[in-house]
Parts: sequence; C-alpha cells; structure tokens
Amino acid sequence: MASTAPPSSVGRDALVRFLIVGAALFVGWQLLYALVIHPWGGLDRWLIDRLTEHAGALLHSLGYELLPEPAEDNSRYIGVQGGSFLWIGDRCDGLSVMVVFALFILAFPGPWKHKPWFALLGVLLIHSVNVLRVVALCIVVTIDYELLNFQHDYTFQVIVYGCVLLLWFFWVKRFAPLPAMP
Repeated sequence: MASTAPPSSVGRDALVRFLIVGAALFVGWQLLYALVIHPWGGLDRWLIDRLTEHAGALLHSLGYELLPEPAEDNSRYIGVQGGSFLWIGDRCDGLSVMVVFALFILAFPGPWKHKPWFALLGVLLIHSVNVLRVVALCIVVTIDYELLNFQHDYTFQVIVYGCVLLLWFFWVKRFAPLPAMP
C-alpha cells in the first residue's frame, strides 16, 4: 500500500517547489534579458511599437488628435494635441511584467493543459492594461503635466500590479487550489 503525505506537507511541498522553480525562472529571465534581449533591442522595440500603435488607435477612437511623430525614434513617442509627448522606455513596455507573470504560472502547481492559454490570456490582458495606462497618461498631460510623474510612478503601478495579482489569485482559486496548511 502506498503511503501518502498528510495534506499539510503536500501544500508545503508545493509552495517550496513553486518558490524554488519560480526563483530559478526569475533569475534565468533576468540574466537572459540583461545579457541578450535588452542589448539586442528587437523585442522591446517591437513591443513599444505595438503599445504606441494600440494606444494611438484608442486615443484616435476617443476623439483625440495625435501629435505628429518626431522624425527621430518616432515609435517611442506618443501624445495628443494640447499635451506633451510621452516617451516610452524599455522598462515601460510591460515585457518584464508579462514574462514574470507567465513564468510564475508555469512554476505554480496546476494542470498543464490550462497553463498555456491562461498565460497567454494574462499577457494579453497585461498588454491591454498597459495600453490603457499610456492612453490615460496622454490625457493626464493635457490636463496638468505636473500630475504625470505621480500617476506614472504610483497610480498606474498599483493598477498594473493589482491586475497581475488578481490574475494570479484567479489562477490559484480556479485552477491550482492548494491543500490547507495547518
């Protein structure tokens, strides 16, 4: 007869496995990004192009007229009439948030048949929230440029990371419930 571990040790083992695998994947991602992806620049550039494209389309559909693109490095700039340009840096494209979210879904217990579609759905949702963030910041600078830094550094950080935490919470509750620990 096979022995089974008590539920409390199963939950603890799953948590320890997640922490070890998640930490290893996170460190691996950081090294890959710092040594290969960021120096190459292609992935960040592509994502920033999509971000400005999608935000520009949404702003246009909301009735805003976009500022003409500057001649140099134009895909990193976006703004609307009556405001200033926003410059979108590599750290603002959402890539790291998307990758860390997907890696943690892969590392966390749960059925593998649901992990790919849930990670993809989460990445698309994170990108959509980031598009809304850029749109809102473009509008904020038309109201008062002094509000930009606070909104960028605090308000939208809470919103973006809050969205990620809700996605993880949903994953844990719906697809990967852990046994109760004592």
